[in-house]
Amino acid sequence: MRIEQIERLLHEAGTDWDRRTHRLAVLAEAAAPWELARSWRMRSPRDADALVLEAWVGLVRGRHAGRMDDARTAVQFCHQAAEASPADPAAWVALLGILRLVRADSREAFAAWDEVVARDPWNREAHLQMLRYLSPQECGSRGSQADFVESIRVSMPANAPATGVELTAVVDAYGRKAVGGGVEALFARHHWSSPGAARAVNAALAEWPRPGHLRHAAALADLNLLAFALVQAGRATESAGVFRLLGGTVTEWPWTLDGDPLGRFGHWQAKAASGRLAGTAER
Repeated sequence: MRIEQIERLLHEAGTDWDRRTHRLAVLAEAAAPWELARSWRMRSPRDADALVLEAWVGLVRGRHAGRMDDARTAVQFCHQAAEASPADPAAWVALLGILRLVRADSREAFAAWDEVVARDPWNREAHLQMLRYLSPQECGSRGSQADFVESIRVSMPANAPATGVELTAVVDAYGRKAVGGGVEALFARHHWSSPGAARAVNAALAEWPRPGHLRHAAALADLNLLAFALVQAGRATESAGVFRLLGGTVTEWPWTLDGDPLGRFGHWQAKAASGRLAGTAER
């Protein structure tokens, strides 16, 4: 992909911060194996989009490697981008991701979080970054993560871009149990009958499949999340409408928790279409 194409994609998104953030995340993943982002930044050193993309590429590479070799420079790019385009939350979203990866102090993480939500209150990527940052596996605890989910659940519009945060937390918790081994893995299926998990699944099922309800850029990713939760909860027949909306669009996560994403998606899509109820024990 050429620099001119990237510039056009980001320019076309205008001030639709949800779509801009989503495009930057996708572009960073695509550009991570190459030096395109660096070349753009070298050519346009004061361009906010070029600066953010190179910082985000560094974040993607860091995620894959498990560490960032030059987090300080990426942080600097984020601050420069924020100065160049003060209204755009993207630089702060990228910064939040970097701070999460390097396990930064909570004061730094929440400072970046405050900057994002001041510009885009329901930014999906930022909410997911903060959800994982506050997890017991990273820099928080079960209590801090639960408090975060509850604080946004009560005020978030039903069709906000970050609407999938609560269900993401539920699926994350299931994934930790299912892949952790031992007794907890054997009883992971009971996770879905807990009041919190059932509430999150039921709330999403009642709203998300309605035509035109989800309009944010990553709506299909959230519908994949709902389809996965339903089949893992033994509610495959109820997932038929969700699979119809998805068509053949598969996201790697969360299906990778169940095996090969394409294979598991196809397996459960066929079961849902046939109307046969299938629990997780049939896998």
